[in-house]
Amino acid sequence: MAHPPIYLDYHATTPVDPRVWRAMEPYFTARFGNPASNSHQFGWEAAKAVQRARQQVAALIGAEAREIVFTSGATESNNLAIKGIADRHRRHGGGRAPHVVTTTIEHSAVLDPCERLEGEGFEVTRLGVGRDGRIDLGELERALRAETILVSIMAANNEIGVVQDMIGISGITRPRGIVLHTDATQAVGKIPVDVGAWQVDLLSLSGHKMYGPKGVGALYVKTGTPLCCQLDGGGHERGFRSGTLNVPGIVGLGEAAEVARAELAQESVRIAGLRDRLRERILAGLEGVVVNGSLAHRVPHNLHLTFAGVDAETLMMSMTDVAVSSGSACTSAARSASHVLIAIGLSDDEAHRSLRFGLGRFTTEEEIDRAAERVIEAASQLRDLKSL
Repeated sequence: MAHPPIYLDYHATTPVDPRVWRAMEPYFTARFGNPASNSHQFGWEAAKAVQRARQQVAALIGAEAREIVFTSGATESNNLAIKGIADRHRRHGGGRAPHVVTTTIEHSAVLDPCERLEGEGFEVTRLGVGRDGRIDLGELERALRAETILVSIMAANNEIGVVQDMIGISGITRPRGIVLHTDATQAVGKIPVDVGAWQVDLLSLSGHKMYGPKGVGALYVKTGTPLCCQLDGGGHERGFRSGTLNVPGIVGLGEAAEVARAELAQESVRIAGLRDRLRERILAGLEGVVVNGSLAHRVPHNLHLTFAGVDAETLMMSMTDVAVSSGSACTSAARSASHVLIAIGLSDDEAHRSLRFGLGRFTTEEEIDRAAERVIEAASQLRDLKSL
């Protein structure tokens, strides 16, 4: 009997947890009220559900409920954080060109807004990373200026899974009064995230990366952070983000956060064990395989490998029953080499021979063993064909 396909692309999106779906379902039909309708029970019920979700998300990251702003996802959250700080400076700043610091391995949802600001007269410094995928804190410190208004550094990379030293980073920005934003989309729900310990001012997250629905996310805005709204029209979300709230999605995000908070510790250990099992089996069965990025500072669900003599796209097509990726889901249609892999020192050729394996809540040991077998078999066959 044919086996079902194996899903190992949890970085791109996660399935909605059945518990999350059960929590959401009533808000599509019976509890359909608009939370902004404050004159009747339908609106009150919806508003109560939104507030509960706000508390659930806040609890997961160590924030206060009032500091959670609901958005359509991490892309909007990143844009609100970066452009919101920039607009605040435009209104209240002055003098020399304002300066922003980010890294070369950010998601395009951070890199593109920074590029836009650059075109509008801001100066942007993009910090490089080492072969392990981490920034050098000394380089960050040297990059800061009197005109630096924002540092935006992702907590966990979406391709190689490397985790940055957020406490070390904030130890540099906080004494200087520089706003610190982190895209924590691949970190929240996967590793412990504490905005108090990290001392960040802004943090982005997305529902569909943590077993919630697509199209909903949040931005943590530390109380007192000078942020300008990017969507006008109604003053929703404490004036930070106008628009009728996606109540079913928000309820789902809240439930996903609740489940993650309860199960993160044991789940991360189990998934890291499966990740290590996959790595060990592939490395034992194939020569010329290299792990990209730090193993010590890494989210538990990520494995990123380069295969000598094997084109990644061809390898994926040779094992269509295993869903993996050669890069970010937002850029995987492009054939250009991953900017993340180039940043950590890989050549274009090496980058095109690399695959990302993303494990998750519903990954089983049997699937890991079967996936390892398929990778070894397909890569070996491709190398044999190349040698003919």
